[in-house]
Amino acid sequence: MSTDLKDLNKKLDKLSKMDIRKETARAIMKVRDAAVFNAPTRKYGSGGGSLKQSIFADVTEDGDSVIGVCYTNNDHAVFVEFGTGPVGQANHEKSSPDVHPVYSQTGWMIPGDAMDPDAAEQYGFGIAKKNGEVIGYYTNGQPAQPFMYPALKDNQDEILKDFATEFAADLERILK
Repeated sequence: MSTDLKDLNKKLDKLSKMDIRKETARAIMKVRDAAVFNAPTRKYGSGGGSLKQSIFADVTEDGDSVIGVCYTNNDHAVFVEFGTGPVGQANHEKSSPDVHPVYSQTGWMIPGDAMDPDAAEQYGFGIAKKNGEVIGYYTNGQPAQPFMYPALKDNQDEILKDFATEFAADLERILK
């Protein structure tokens, strides 16, 4: 085998072993940081920030693929992202166009002991009273407050540019 062919084989072998985990981790952390920044925080009382604290990023490998995932394990995150009820259905412009939630078509009541009236008022819930006593709160839902989808969409071009720059630098190092 000629020296040129041996050199080419070595370069191709190095090329096939390029590690994109580092750039994938950097990219998914950019998405995570944006999602944390975008996530709304409760405006009153305690517990504000629990949604932000539940947003994580992970990089895994599946065969020849490297996969970056940004996710939340918060049980109410989906309701924040897409909204709820008729209000959510009417107000979800910045949500993913590829997701089509099914919304309740009517409002609903929340038990009176679920929160205090000040909290309900800040959420924009109606207050139902009987004989002057709060028996519940009524709502037609909440508008979507997307934080996950915009975190990816708003950073997509920069992430692709960063990948291209890093890939070109790796190629240059390998092909020298």
